[in-house]
Amino acid sequence: MKPPGIWAASIFNMRTTVFPARFEYLDEIRRFAAQAAHDAGLDEAEAYAVQLAVDEACSNIIEHAYGAENGGEIECTCNDSGSRLTIILRDHGKPFDPACIPTPNLKAGLEKRQVGGLGLYLIRQLMDEVHYESIDGAGNILTLVKYGKSGN
Repeated sequence: MKPPGIWAASIFNMRTTVFPARFEYLDEIRRFAAQAAHDAGLDEAEAYAVQLAVDEACSNIIEHAYGAENGGEIECTCNDSGSRLTIILRDHGKPFDPACIPTPNLKAGLEKRQVGGLGLYLIRQLMDEVHYESIDGAGNILTLVKYGKSGN
């Protein structure tokens, strides 16, 4: 059994840390993702995109999967291979179907726009690949991939 709180493991170019699913840990999660992006050789703009996407994804996990309650964890695994960074976020909160999230109408006036719904859109714009699956017993798995300029 792992100790409560944050724990970490590292194997080769892969590292995993488990964070409490609470908003006050978002800074630590962003730093973890930024370090992985830099270690993968991503430039500053690419690393910032990774940080922003991970922040948005983890905020959504905390808010929607766990209902913003102080319970649960987010396991973050970063794997760099060359100039490609793969980040896997796993939680055991409530699953969701990203296909049910409509693409926001960015041309609509503010008064006609739906509140929320930009997070998944933003994540998809920032990352090169985004995959989600919910597996009974294994939880929700969100995989984010960012290619460095030399890996395109």
